[in-house]
Amino acid sequence: MVGRTHEIGLLEATLSSDKAELIAIYGRRRVGKTFLVRQFFENRICFEVTGLFQGGMVDQLANFTKELDKRTSTNNKKPTNWLDAFTLLEQYIDSLSNEGKKVIFIDEFPWMATKRSKFLMAFANFWNSYSEKRADLIVVICGSAASYMVQKIIRNKGGLHNRISQKIRLLPFNLQETELFLKSRNIDLTRYDILQLYMAVGGVPHYLEKVQRGKSVAQNLDRMCFEKDGVLSDEFNLLFASLFDDSDKHKAIIRALANTRKGLTRDGIIEKSGLPSGGDLSLKLMELIESGFVTEYPYFQNKAKQTLYRLSDEYSLFYLKFMENGKYNGSGTWLNLQTSQSYVSWSGFSFEGLCLKHVHQLKKGLQIQAIRSESSSWFNENAQIDLVIDRADNIINLCEMKFANSPFTIDKTYAQNLRNKISEFKNSSGTRKGTHLVMVTTFGTKENPYSLELVQNDLKMDCLFE
Repeated sequence: MVGRTHEIGLLEATLSSDKAELIAIYGRRRVGKTFLVRQFFENRICFEVTGLFQGGMVDQLANFTKELDKRTSTNNKKPTNWLDAFTLLEQYIDSLSNEGKKVIFIDEFPWMATKRSKFLMAFANFWNSYSEKRADLIVVICGSAASYMVQKIIRNKGGLHNRISQKIRLLPFNLQETELFLKSRNIDLTRYDILQLYMAVGGVPHYLEKVQRGKSVAQNLDRMCFEKDGVLSDEFNLLFASLFDDSDKHKAIIRALANTRKGLTRDGIIEKSGLPSGGDLSLKLMELIESGFVTEYPYFQNKAKQTLYRLSDEYSLFYLKFMENGKYNGSGTWLNLQTSQSYVSWSGFSFEGLCLKHVHQLKKGLQIQAIRSESSSWFNENAQIDLVIDRADNIINLCEMKFANSPFTIDKTYAQNLRNKISEFKNSSGTRKGTHLVMVTTFGTKENPYSLELVQNDLKMDCLFE
């Protein structure tokens, strides 16, 4: 298994626990939740069931009983309610004689909780009554529907209140994990190529599995995204429909964010999406954030109304920018697109987003990981800085991210733009700290009088893979 070091550490702690453990794992579809659980617990899984997408209560109960029958080699009486179904599960667990932790795995948990089925009530009763008797029990519940997992499980106010012993929000691979994953499949790409691939499809393991060995990034993107029946050609609509109820509103937010390079405030989202302000918008934003599609960036010095929201799902941006209106153009599509102005705009924005996902790695590249710091954005009517690192050692790093296929050159015009940004930031923030400009580029910044005057730290793409 590649990566997931932090998550594996959390799961290992449950195996050595002297009490029953209830683990909640959530994250977008295709991110590897099921794979993680199956690979880590392997032969410790005593029972596994997966909820049926759009299945009714009768379907879910029948599926649950069928999986139980497979384990017991008997035909249990078909339960008509979830209380009886979980009683059958208790009886099965009691019949097990193997030592050590016994893992019960319920995948796509939200799909099983159909309306008026009282599934959640029955599950809470099962956990609260039965876990007291079984210190050897681990129950893992997984779900792609982030809103359900957060609101109904993690923040539960009823029978499961404070009952979750471990929660894991599983996100796509970072760049280091993506590189390791591709190498594990004997796919040899340069880091520049991996950046381009990641900027298009992100670090979703299921998408990366579709990359073919011996083919270039352009060939793979043509096959996956632009050929008829490409595996990602219709993923956008399927993805949102499976994750969210009323997914058109989620897509309206995504589309609004995809059309701006610098992100939007909440008021900006309302204006661009046409959605009304209120609790429903807050809920939709929370669901998108928890699922990893949108990221919230606090404003420098914590001005709440200036908080920016950015589209952080690479595939969604790529789809809306290039695929939605240009599907099925076949081989050569991506190479042709790379010569367009749309590509220049997209690559710049996508690289910025990628860097913002790897702030920890940037801090390591700056050798400030041991220094307390806060990351934020800053903007006014004249300038914007996407990443401000405010450090406890009296320094503020102002980070500029630039994607290029060769060392980046600061010319006279861009140098003046940088001077303006720094001046605007100092005047607007009133900071007395030292301000250091950091350039984050693919192949570094070419040394010239402008770079020597302005740039304090020059980070190359390699630091993003640390």
